[in-house]
Amino acid sequence: MKKAKSVTHDELRPEYKRSDFGEMVRGKYAERIKDETNVVLLEPEISRAFPNDEAVNNALRALLEVAKASTHLTKRSSRLTDTGG
Repeated sequence: MKKAKSVTHDELRPEYKRSDFGEMVRGKYAERIKDETNVVLLEPEISRAFPNDEAVNNALRALLEVAKASTHLTKRSSRLTDTGG
Protein backbone atom coordinates (compact mmCIF):
# COMPACT_ATOMS: atom_id res chain seq x y z
CA MET A 1 0.00 0.00 0.00
CA LYS A 2 1.38 3.39 -0.98
CA LYS A 3 1.40 6.31 1.37
CA ALA A 4 -0.53 9.36 0.31
CA LYS A 5 1.74 12.22 -0.65
CA SER A 6 1.65 14.96 1.91
CA VAL A 7 0.82 18.39 0.67
CA THR A 8 3.31 20.99 1.80
CA HIS A 9 1.84 24.22 3.02
CA ASP A 10 4.03 27.25 2.52
CA GLU A 11 3.53 29.30 5.65
CA LEU A 12 6.17 31.89 4.81
CA ARG A 13 5.14 35.42 4.17
CA PRO A 14 5.48 36.50 0.55
CA GLU A 15 8.46 38.76 1.33
CA TYR A 16 10.54 35.77 2.49
CA LYS A 17 12.15 33.18 0.28
CA ARG A 18 12.92 29.69 1.51
CA SER A 19 16.42 29.98 0.06
CA ASP A 20 17.16 32.82 2.52
CA PHE A 21 17.19 30.35 5.44
CA GLY A 22 19.70 27.74 4.32
CA GLU A 23 19.37 23.98 4.50
CA MET A 24 16.97 22.55 7.05
CA VAL A 25 18.47 19.83 9.22
CA ARG A 26 16.25 17.61 11.34
CA GLY A 27 17.51 17.17 14.90
CA LYS A 28 20.34 19.64 14.42
CA TYR A 29 20.55 20.46 18.13
CA ALA A 30 19.33 17.12 19.52
CA GLU A 31 22.76 15.94 20.69
CA ARG A 32 23.57 19.25 22.40
CA ILE A 33 20.21 19.30 24.17
CA LYS A 34 20.69 15.69 25.24
CA ASP A 35 24.07 16.57 26.77
CA GLU A 36 22.71 19.64 28.57
CA THR A 37 19.63 18.11 30.19
CA ASN A 38 19.07 15.59 32.93
CA VAL A 39 16.19 13.83 31.21
CA VAL A 40 16.47 10.06 31.37
CA LEU A 41 14.54 7.70 29.13
CA LEU A 42 13.33 4.58 30.85
CA GLU A 43 12.77 1.30 29.09
CA PRO A 44 9.08 0.30 28.89
CA GLU A 45 9.18 -2.42 31.56
CA ILE A 46 10.92 -0.05 33.98
CA SER A 47 8.49 2.79 33.33
CA ARG A 48 5.55 0.47 34.04
CA ALA A 49 6.99 -0.17 37.50
CA PHE A 50 7.24 3.53 38.35
CA PRO A 51 4.11 5.63 37.74
CA ASN A 52 5.80 9.02 38.20
CA ASP A 53 9.03 10.86 38.93
CA GLU A 54 8.48 10.74 42.69
CA ALA A 55 8.38 6.93 42.62
CA VAL A 56 11.61 6.82 40.61
CA ASN A 57 13.34 9.25 42.97
CA ASN A 58 12.22 7.30 46.04
CA ALA A 59 13.49 4.04 44.58
CA LEU A 60 16.84 5.58 43.66
CA ARG A 61 17.21 7.13 47.14
CA ALA A 62 16.57 3.72 48.71
CA LEU A 63 19.12 2.15 46.37
CA LEU A 64 21.70 4.78 47.35
CA GLU A 65 21.11 4.06 51.03
CA VAL A 66 21.60 0.33 50.46
CA ALA A 67 24.75 1.00 48.42
CA LYS A 68 26.18 3.27 51.13
CA ALA A 69 25.36 0.75 53.86
CA SER A 70 26.94 -2.12 51.96
CA THR A 71 30.03 -0.03 51.19
CA HIS A 72 30.51 0.70 54.89
CA LEU A 73 30.16 -2.98 55.71
CA THR A 74 32.74 -3.86 53.09
CA LYS A 75 35.21 -1.29 54.41
CA ARG A 76 34.71 -2.46 57.99
CA SER A 77 35.06 -6.09 56.95
CA SER A 78 38.28 -5.39 55.09
CA ARG A 79 39.68 -3.49 58.10
CA LEU A 80 38.98 -6.45 60.36
CA THR A 81 40.78 -8.83 58.01
CA ASP A 82 43.73 -6.42 57.59
CA THR A 83 44.37 -6.32 61.32
CA GLY A 84 44.06 -10.03 61.64
CA GLY A 85 40.96 -10.10 63.71
